[in-house]
Amino acid sequence: MSDIFDTIEFKEGEELKKYTTMRVGGNARYIFFPTSSDEIKEILDYANEHDVRCILIGNGSNIIFADEGFDGIVIRLFNNMSKITVDAENCRIYAEAGALLSKIAIYAKDDSLAGMEFAAGIPGTLGGAIVMNAGAYGGEMKDIIEYVDVLENGTIKRYDNQDMGFEYRKSIINEDETDRYLSSRIIIGAGLKLKKGDKSHIETKMGELRLSRSTKQPLEYPSSGSTFKRPEGYFAGKLIEDAGLKGYRVGGAMVSEKHAGFVINYDHATTADIIRLIEDVQGKVNEEFGVMLEPEVKIIR
Repeated sequence: MSDIFDTIEFKEGEELKKYTTMRVGGNARYIFFPTSSDEIKEILDYANEHDVRCILIGNGSNIIFADEGFDGIVIRLFNNMSKITVDAENCRIYAEAGALLSKIAIYAKDDSLAGMEFAAGIPGTLGGAIVMNAGAYGGEMKDIIEYVDVLENGTIKRYDNQDMGFEYRKSIINEDETDRYLSSRIIIGAGLKLKKGDKSHIETKMGELRLSRSTKQPLEYPSSGSTFKRPEGYFAGKLIEDAGLKGYRVGGAMVSEKHAGFVINYDHATTADIIRLIEDVQGKVNEEFGVMLEPEVKIIR
């Protein structure tokens, strides 16, 4: 096996807050920036051989690292593994896991392919969105995924849509998360099946959704998007607002006054601030309404 420190781009002791949209977290022992599945495999082999914890991130839009950092290897796919290929004639797109959903949606729009409008404003990468079956405004990833290429046990395996086990904020990828790795299956890329559309109509819809996000969501502050999963029969933001927690603060973390479903980094928050605020919100909502909110964001300690 080649020496990964000689052949793959990496940084040592890097601040993880630079790599998450919440802008919190301590330092990583190492953060690697692979450009291929072979390089990912080399990193995983090294981690196994040296008994080092190893996790994978995209744009860091749904993950928060502890203030103490992560004493292991972080693999970041965003930017380096982000190629997008469009087959407009057959209404298909193939993208690598590190490609931003918003960028894929623009590619689709430019080739008059409809079906990705809902994803245009989601800040994550394709891989992360597939892992949690991300969705917004009535659409979900399961609606547009044709197949997913996964690195599993050292080889690439292709999963069809029906094999992915898509449910609300769930897939087979996050079903087997462990303390050592976020998953034993790592998404390398995916094929999307869209449909022919009118470019101007697609553009208009994307613009409407962008406007809706900007007016209803606290995009001006660092956050991880919706902090809590939607409890069955309820809306998390409504429960939090009805519990009187809009604007509630712990240190530099705050429940957004614009949308109570968002916890924001209002003023140089720490991860400890955010965790305490999440726990306070869970406790208050459970006390008031008998509903225990489940965080959507992952906290890595």
